[in-house]
Amino acid sequence: MNSSRIESDETSSPAQPQPNTHLKLWNWNFVLLWQGQLVSALGDTVYAIALGFWILSVTGSTAIMGTLMAVSSLPRVLIAPCAGVIVDRSNRKWILVFMDALRGLIVVGIGIATYTGIIQIWMVFVAGIIISVCGAFFNPSVSSSIPDIVPKDKLVQANSLFSILYTGSGIIGNSGGGFLYAVLGAPFMFLFNGVSYVFSAVTECIIKIPKLVHTTTEWSFFKDLRDGFSFIWDYKGLRLVMILAGVLNFFSNIGIMLFLPLFEQQPHLGPGLYGLFMGFFTGGLFLGYVLASTVSIKPAQRFRIFVLCGVVVSIGLILIPLCLIFPLMAFLAFIVGACNSILNSFIMAVMQMTTPQNKRGKVFGLLTSIAGALTPIAFAIGGILAEVFSVRLVIAGSFIINLIFFIPLFLNRDFQEYIGFDPTVQPDH
Repeated sequence: MNSSRIESDETSSPAQPQPNTHLKLWNWNFVLLWQGQLVSALGDTVYAIALGFWILSVTGSTAIMGTLMAVSSLPRVLIAPCAGVIVDRSNRKWILVFMDALRGLIVVGIGIATYTGIIQIWMVFVAGIIISVCGAFFNPSVSSSIPDIVPKDKLVQANSLFSILYTGSGIIGNSGGGFLYAVLGAPFMFLFNGVSYVFSAVTECIIKIPKLVHTTTEWSFFKDLRDGFSFIWDYKGLRLVMILAGVLNFFSNIGIMLFLPLFEQQPHLGPGLYGLFMGFFTGGLFLGYVLASTVSIKPAQRFRIFVLCGVVVSIGLILIPLCLIFPLMAFLAFIVGACNSILNSFIMAVMQMTTPQNKRGKVFGLLTSIAGALTPIAFAIGGILAEVFSVRLVIAGSFIINLIFFIPLFLNRDFQEYIGFDPTVQPDH
């Protein structure tokens, strides 16, 4: 087995201390990474809105728009495990820089092509594939880097702060994207996203992210990939989290995709209230991430809060399609969003604390694939079930199944110990 050591970007001395030993949460490296992601995340939202409007205006086809969404998402899901292996064997800082720079150049090119009138639909599809592949490398690089630039006892807050910027940029971008498209047009919005990527790449050049230096040159890609699977399978708590992610995402996607037709089918609801409903849910997400980023929760309390949030999310999503009273539906959506964000923050932080640095890329890459691989199947099954049964019953049933899967996990000791992991008294796995 290969041996390895941690060293900083500035020196090859193996005697360097762990990089996050005495850091504050808002240290210089964290600030640089966070603000860079804020700019590019806002640009992503603007780009997605502009792209959707532009495709519909040029082709008038929702099928083409849906196909582009599928083509743009599949590469990230399919290659994420392989990308994670490469991330664990590479300098993560330069992966971040290169992937942001490449995405920036591609999107700037799309903006220029749109301005000059030479843009073709195939160009947009190729750009979507390249951006998705870059994301497959970029995302596990960020997730695996955060534990090395912030203290371990601040990981929940750190992950929540990143989620805040993604949620906040989504709120700002979605609320103002349509207006910007009408005023500025698609070419300017494409260029804005491209420049945001380039800006993020430039700021990432000066981030100091500790890297894993392997003392042997021998490397087998497939052996590393097997090691990632073996680590997850042998670590019972992590294995259960991965299974939970796959099962819950599958049934949740069946239910969530049917909220739109639910509102459409009810005369007293309709599209306008659907948008307001989603706004309450997003607002709840934002509040939950703010709470998780500001309130320090002791490891001993983490599992109890996790159980409470899991039950509230499941019961809230079961009740929403059954009550059909909009004020109550909006209130439940807000509470569900807040509890869901706390669940996500806990899971991400514990995975970062318990996974060795040289395996984080593989673990987070596999998480991306497991959580997202069944999404297209869930969408297809949800659509078929809604043709046979009441939409309300399908939505409620999908979340009842989620709750049924939750309950045995709450009673599992390995899962309890994993979620309640305390880095001050327990060694890394």
